[in-house]
Amino acid sequence: MNITRHHIGPRMSQIVVHNETIYLAGQIASDTTADISGQAQQVLDKIDTLLGEVGSDKTKILTAQIWLPNIGNFAAMNAVWDGWIPEGHTPARATIEAHLAAPEYLIEIGVIAAL
Repeated sequence: MNITRHHIGPRMSQIVVHNETIYLAGQIASDTTADISGQAQQVLDKIDTLLGEVGSDKTKILTAQIWLPNIGNFAAMNAVWDGWIPEGHTPARATIEAHLAAPEYLIEIGVIAAL
């Protein structure tokens, strides 16, 4: 069994690669003063960076889970998502309304991708 971990912290690793599958920890915005569109773009940029570090990209995302504390932000988040994900490469996806770790976080996204 081949498992590699990247950006290892005390509670989680940001990236875990097992065989040909990449698991990313849930990603949140760095600038929490941004609105939902700004935070969504920050999170998607982080996902691009993390996938790139292990030789993958957004066209290889298999599934995405999106957590929104306010489902009223669904349309605004989708506008950013739709501009980011390449046509023909949409993953299986779920969007869930949920409380996040802190009220300033407007979105969190976790993905599983192929190498």
